[in-house]
Amino acid sequence: MSDERALLDEVRAIRELVELLAEPAIAKRDAKLRTELRKIVGNSPKKRQAVHLMDGTRTQKAIITETAVHKGDLSTMVGKLESASLLVGDRKKPKLALYLPPNFFEAEPSTAS
Repeated sequence: MSDERALLDEVRAIRELVELLAEPAIAKRDAKLRTELRKIVGNSPKKRQAVHLMDGTRTQKAIITETAVHKGDLSTMVGKLESASLLVGDRKKPKLALYLPPNFFEAEPSTAS
């Protein structure tokens, strides 16, 4: 069992490295979607945290519990994200349609085209 755990840890490390290396290309590809996402989410720390939890495994209720974001704010934001084609699947368990690095909202948006 410990060999499986070690292998899983190694695979996760490799995935993180690949994501780090691929981030500039992903950012360029998804620039318009990321700009729209920033507009919808705004500067609210709770909304930003909620977006990072939108991986399709949590209900909106669970996201509200984990972030303390207001129920109405989350519902409105999910609707706007869905209208902007930024969500996939069921809006009850929202999942972003694009990859975001963990520091997405802290990092300055790229001005390169």
